[in-house]
Amino acid sequence: MIRQNIVRHGSGLHFERLYANMLNMLATKKKQAVIKKNQIHEKDTGSPEVQVAVLSTQIDALAKHLKKHKKDNHSRRGLIKMVADRRTHLKYLERKDKSRYTALMKKMELV
Repeated sequence: MIRQNIVRHGSGLHFERLYANMLNMLATKKKQAVIKKNQIHEKDTGSPEVQVAVLSTQIDALAKHLKKHKKDNHSRRGLIKMVADRRTHLKYLERKDKSRYTALMKKMELV
């Protein structure tokens, strides 16, 4: 659980999160693990395989959030945009290298 301190600032109250950096670091470590798992070579961060993998993890997390918060339409819009972006990367990969596309589809279980 995140501890919050109430800080008086101007006319209103603002919350200062003490562990916000720690949460961002965990998200960064998770993203780095996904990149490392799907990269083609040591310094690969931008290949279609890596981008699809990162987008897929973000889509899964956001879908889980939206199951709990059904009326969060702003996040739903972001989810639709991410799905469209992933689809674009997959179409590009399918057009450029069919074997890499089929391998990625099997690895990510996107069918």
